[in-house]
Amino acid sequence: MTQPLHLKAYAKVNLGLDVLRRREDGYHEVRMIMQTVKLFDYITLQKNTCGQIRLSSNLPYLPLNEKNLVYRAIDTIRTAYNISDGVDAAIEKHIPVAAGMAGGSTEAAAALVGMNQLFSLGITQDELIKHGLTLGADIPFCIMRGTALSEGIGEILTPLPSIPPCWFLIVKPSFSMSTKFVYENLHANDLKPEQHPDVDSMIEAMRQKDLGLLCSRMGNVLETVTIPAYPVINEIKRTMMDNGAIGSMMSGSGPTVFGIFDSPVAAKQAMKAVRAAKLAKQICLTTPYNVKR
Repeated sequence: MTQPLHLKAYAKVNLGLDVLRRREDGYHEVRMIMQTVKLFDYITLQKNTCGQIRLSSNLPYLPLNEKNLVYRAIDTIRTAYNISDGVDAAIEKHIPVAAGMAGGSTEAAAALVGMNQLFSLGITQDELIKHGLTLGADIPFCIMRGTALSEGIGEILTPLPSIPPCWFLIVKPSFSMSTKFVYENLHANDLKPEQHPDVDSMIEAMRQKDLGLLCSRMGNVLETVTIPAYPVINEIKRTMMDNGAIGSMMSGSGPTVFGIFDSPVAAKQAMKAVRAAKLAKQICLTTPYNVKR
């Protein structure tokens, strides 16, 4: 029996999320700034001799078949590289589910990277990213990690300077959000100019290492759908800003909200305030995961 391979699948937040238009093929053209954070799921991979993909998880409601992106990632590599050995994959979830933090996508990314290591395939990162894109638009970034501009439908990635040192308070309300619901109710072609975040200004702020300017420019057009439907998202943002956040925004298609703080003391105070207001049960404090390019 081979040794198991243990991997960390890191979550992401969107520091900026703009939707430029809905394309003729139904996909949305986006312009996003993505940031990896030090909140992660564990993925353990091990070869088996039964020739099958077998999944297990600490959450009873996760699908453990081809509906799971980890299963599909493993199957993609097995098929592409004619691997007959089976694989056991254990998923230990800590990233909130259906929360706009790419939990499923980052697990799939870790599985792709892990399969490359487990079978010594020598696949380049660019090739892994191509495999990832066949499974989901967020997976290429989750393979690359760090800070990046994401364009197209999420497949065009440009590395950006790392975010300055800071603390992220991450708050997931008690409900989940369907990405499909959010995008179906976003009238991207009817958005007013002022509803679009200034992504170029954000990139310039990152180059200048100016955290305050970066936070003042943050924006997520999907909030135009989610906040009217779920006003608690705005309540969480307001509570964070009232308790020392220098910026607060919903991540991805939500409903997770994050606050950025330049002081761990302020971040902990905001955490207490969110708990006291009973706005959410899943709350964690973390920091950026930066990659040296």
